[in-house]
Amino acid sequence: MLEIIYQDDYLVAINKPHGLLVHQSPIARDASEFAIQLLRDQIDKKVYPVHRIDRKTSGILLFALDKEVNKNLTEQLTLKTVEKKYWAIVRGYTPDEQLIDYALYKDNGTLQEAQTMIKTLAKVEINIPSGKHNTSRYSFVEASPLTGRMHQIRKHMAHILHPIIGDRPHGCNKQNKI
Repeated sequence: MLEIIYQDDYLVAINKPHGLLVHQSPIARDASEFAIQLLRDQIDKKVYPVHRIDRKTSGILLFALDKEVNKNLTEQLTLKTVEKKYWAIVRGYTPDEQLIDYALYKDNGTLQEAQTMIKTLAKVEINIPSGKHNTSRYSFVEASPLTGRMHQIRKHMAHILHPIIGDRPHGCNKQNKI
């Protein structure tokens, strides 16, 4: 059963667990369960995903309960009249705020513009050695994608040398073990 964190006559929000695909995809033929089918079966209604979250990302996933609501919300996301925010723990101390403007390649080799705004919410240093350092430093960041590219936040954080803790393959396996 999926954890439903909000539901009304128009919307359902779930807490999507890590590892669950939103919908069937040619890039993940090995998957047999999808959020759309699980939620549809759970509430016995057709659902329409308003947005997607990477398979390896947990978080709030919003579904519309009819096509018109889905169309309106999708349009709002396209026009950027609503914001998406993600929280992550990353390696190292990040700047207080930073715009990451770094184009990303699609699977077909096409280069796409990609921008993510990050804001540091907290920093911590723990007494566990890491590599040549006597301690390990981490930041808790809020990431707001200004574009919507596959694995954008994960790739952007790795690009600025602050990979997300727990992420593979863009993260740092030594830090992930800590």
